[in-house]
Amino acid sequence: MIYLLLSILASTIIFVLFKLFDKYQVNTLQAIVFNYIIAFCVGILAYNEPVNINTIVSTEWFYGAIFLGFLFIAIFNVMAITSQRVGLSVASVATKMSVIIPVVFGIYVYQESAGLFKIIGIIAALLAVYMASAKPGTRIKNKSNYIFPIIIFLGSGIIDTSIKYIETTYLTENGIPIFSATIFGFAALIGMGTLLIRKLQGHFTFDPKSLIAGLALGVVNYASIYYLLKALDHETLESSTIFTVNNVAIILLTSLLGLLLFKEKLSTKNWIGISLAVISILLVTAI
Repeated sequence: MIYLLLSILASTIIFVLFKLFDKYQVNTLQAIVFNYIIAFCVGILAYNEPVNINTIVSTEWFYGAIFLGFLFIAIFNVMAITSQRVGLSVASVATKMSVIIPVVFGIYVYQESAGLFKIIGIIAALLAVYMASAKPGTRIKNKSNYIFPIIIFLGSGIIDTSIKYIETTYLTENGIPIFSATIFGFAALIGMGTLLIRKLQGHFTFDPKSLIAGLALGVVNYASIYYLLKALDHETLESSTIFTVNNVAIILLTSLLGLLLFKEKLSTKNWIGISLAVISILLVTAI
């Protein structure tokens, strides 16, 4: 359970950092790319064996790491587009509602428990995510923009499901750091390619603040994935429980931090969502 709590804490800090990026006008794209470079380096340092490229390429999870690296940065960019065109709350809801994909996968493929309390808890969790994240007046005015939250929903769900599948099927405990590093490494390469294209097009201006922002983001981003993988590796916790508690707890903490640190206003619907979040966690984790 400690690994799950650490993953939730790290993911919540990511939210705080993104809010600070906006406050201090940090170039988000550059910070995201630098973050992946830092996360890659942290993973390499955390790996207690010699790094052998040939060995990594020959692992069964290598191509899965490439796929996830592409998805990581692609979904990050779609989230940015969604936040700008539709609203941050829509992007947040789409991301967290995607928990249903790995939950159903865990119950169906791995025959994880699906008792009455757990099912009610999962339904309550989905309601909690929507109600805690929804902000007054948020509507998708242009129907063509519906595609963006749909992409986020499917992409985020596929990421979580793929992580669970690879962790269960191919990873050893000692392989978690190098697997995580490989994902971030490919995301960094794609990100650097994006910045290079912008540079060649004359649309790139280096932002020194993004280096510091990327350093902070990279450390906690690596921690969020590393500890999530460690939690999934725990024998007594089912993935359907882990993903539900993880997503709902992040929504719960980020909503409260938004209120306390950034003076964000919470509507009655938001408070009902926060209350449902607490109830859903109790139900899902009930034995």
